[in-house]
Amino acid sequence: MTVSEAGRRGGQATKQRHGAAFYGAIGKKGGEVTKRRHGPDFYQTIGKKGGDTVKRLLGPQFYERIGKKGGQKVKRLVEAGKKAVRV
Repeated sequence: MTVSEAGRRGGQATKQRHGAAFYGAIGKKGGEVTKRRHGPDFYQTIGKKGGDTVKRLLGPQFYERIGKKGGQKVKRLVEAGKKAVRV
C-alpha cells in the first residue's frame, strides 16, 4: 500500500466516523480564523490571483464556456418556474 492509498483510506474512515456536519464546522472555524488573521480583503486578493491563473492556463474561452452553462441552467429554471405558475 502506498502512502497516498493509506491517506485516502484513513480519510474515508474518518469521514464516515464524523460526518459532513463535523467537517462543515471545522471548515467554518478555519475560515473565521483566516478572516481574522488576514482580513476580508485577503479573499478578494487570492480570488483574483486564482482567476488570473485560470485565465492564463485555460484561456478566456473557459469563462465563456462556464458562463453559457450557467445561463442555460438559469433559462431552464425560469421556464420551469413559468410552467409551475401556469398549472
